[in-house]
Amino acid sequence: MPPKSKLTPPSTCTASTASTAIVKGLIENDVDTVFGLPGAQMYDLFDAFYQHQDQIRVIGARHEQALGYMAFGYARSSGKLGVFSPVPGPGVLNTTAALCTAYGACAPTLCLTGEVPTSFKGQGRGHLHELPDQLNILKGLTKWAAHVDNPEDTPRLLQEAIHQATTGRQGPASLQLCWDDLGKVIHSDTPPAVEPPKTPSINTEEIDRAITLLKNAKAPMIFVGSGAQHASAEITELAELLDAPVVGFRGGRGIVSDDHELGLTIASAYKLWPDTDVMIGIGTRLEIPFIRWGSFMTYERALPGRQLLRLDIDAAEMDKLDTDAPVIADAADGAQALVDALIKAGVPGSGRRAAIRAAKTESLAEIQQVQPQMDYLQVIRDVLPRDGFLVEEVCQMGFAASYGFPVYHPRRYVSCGYQGNLGFGFPTALGVKVAHPDKAVISIAGDGGFMFGVQELATAVQYNIPLVTLVFNNHAYGNVRRDQQEKYDSRVIGSELVNPDFVQLGESFGVTSFRVASPADLKPVLEMALSLDKPVLIEVTQARGSEVSPWKFLLK
Repeated sequence: MPPKSKLTPPSTCTASTASTAIVKGLIENDVDTVFGLPGAQMYDLFDAFYQHQDQIRVIGARHEQALGYMAFGYARSSGKLGVFSPVPGPGVLNTTAALCTAYGACAPTLCLTGEVPTSFKGQGRGHLHELPDQLNILKGLTKWAAHVDNPEDTPRLLQEAIHQATTGRQGPASLQLCWDDLGKVIHSDTPPAVEPPKTPSINTEEIDRAITLLKNAKAPMIFVGSGAQHASAEITELAELLDAPVVGFRGGRGIVSDDHELGLTIASAYKLWPDTDVMIGIGTRLEIPFIRWGSFMTYERALPGRQLLRLDIDAAEMDKLDTDAPVIADAADGAQALVDALIKAGVPGSGRRAAIRAAKTESLAEIQQVQPQMDYLQVIRDVLPRDGFLVEEVCQMGFAASYGFPVYHPRRYVSCGYQGNLGFGFPTALGVKVAHPDKAVISIAGDGGFMFGVQELATAVQYNIPLVTLVFNNHAYGNVRRDQQEKYDSRVIGSELVNPDFVQLGESFGVTSFRVASPADLKPVLEMALSLDKPVLIEVTQARGSEVSPWKFLLK
C-alpha cells in the first residue's frame, strides 16, 4: 500500500468537526452554493462539502480571482450571501480584487480560507502558502474578518461572519482556520440560532428635521445607490409625492425604473442639476453630485447653494459630507417614514414633471452621438427580456451602458462600483447566471478585460452555465489609448493589443461562438444565443479607436 500523505491526516469529517460545523452553518443560513478551489489546507472543508452535496454544491474555477468574482455576482444580483473558498496565501491574494469590489459595492460575500498549521502560526517559518499576517490583510479589505483560535468557536464565529456580511451596511467578511483545526472534532457543530437582522429604529427628530427641509424645497433631486436596492417601492412613492427625479448611476440603476417618468440616468439628470436646491441621498455615497458633477480631484464636503438630506443605515456616512438633515435608518424604513410624514404634513409636490420629462427626452437624443455604443446597447435592450441581467465591464460599451442602457428593476444592472476593476465582468456574470439559472444574463466585455478571465470559459462549459458573453474587440485598452492620444500628444504606450481569434478560442473550449461586425448583424445572433441555453461567445469586431468617447455624459 502507498504511504499516507504527509500533507494532511485522513479526513475525520464524518464526525463533528470544525469543517462540518461550517457546512451545516452555511446550510442553516440558506446557502446552497459555494465557489471554491480545494487545496491541501482546505481538504477537510471540501470533504465536508462532498458529504453534504445533496444540500450544498461547489462550483470551481480555473483561477481564484473568478471564485471571488462569481461570489460577488451571485450576491450583487440576488441580495443573498455569496460564499467562496480559496486556499490561503496566494489563493486568498488572488481574490482580493473581488473582495475590495464587494466592499465598495456593499455586496454580502464570505471568504472561507485556511492558515498554516497551529504550531507554525506566527513563527514566520515559511510554511506552505504562509503570509506574514494574512488576517490583517483581510481585515483591510473586508467589513469583518476573524481567525478561529479554538475550533469549538467555529459555529459561533461563522454565524458572526454571516451576520456581519448580511446586516447593516452589507459587505464582505472572512473567516479562517488553521490547516489542522479544520479537521478537529468539536463537541457541537450546531450553529447558533439565526437571529433576524436588526435595523436602526426611526428617530422622529431626524424625520422632523428632514421634513422641515423638504417643505422649503423647490427642486429636490433624489440620488440612490446600492444601499437602496431593496427599497424600490418606498423610494418610488417618495419621488411621486415630491415630483422629484431619482438618479442612479451604478448600484442605483433600476431602483426607480427608467421607463417611469421620474427615473433618470446621470445624463438626463444633469440637465435638471443647475436648479436643484435639495439633494436627497438614499443608500449612496453621492458620487454623482460630489465627484462626477463636482470635483474628481478635490474632496468637497458641501456644494454651494444646495442642502443635503442623507438617509443611510451607516451612521459613519454622515461625517463624510456636510449633512443638513441626517436620517440614520434602513433605506426602505426611512423612505417610508418620510412618505408618511410628508403626507401628514401635507407637503405639496414640486410640480416639475413636465421639466423632468423634457430632460429625459432631450438627453436621450443627445446620447445617440455616442456611437456605435448606443446602437449596440439598443439591440441588447431589445433582445434582453425586461427582467434579464446585464453585467457591464470597464470598456467603451460598459461606460456608455451606465447611462445609455435602460434598466427596469433593481439589481438587473450589475457593475463593479467605484473600484472600476478591469476584468471583473465575465467571471462576475457567471456568478449572476448561477444565481439566476432561469433568467437571461448577458455579459459585455472589451477584448482587454475579457482576457483577464478567459480561462473561465472552461468553467462555463464544465458546469453548464449558459451565459451569453459579448466581447467587443477593438484591439486596445480603448479608454487608455484615447487618453494617451488626446492628453499626451499621441504617445501611445502599453494600450494596443494583439488578440487571438476569439471565435476559434471559444470553440476550442467547447463554447458555441460567433462573430459579428454591426448592430444589425448582432440582433439575430443574440436572439439565437439566448435561446440555446448553453454558454455562447459573440465577438463584435470594431476598428481600433472608432468609438465616440462616452465621457461627455459621465464627468462634468
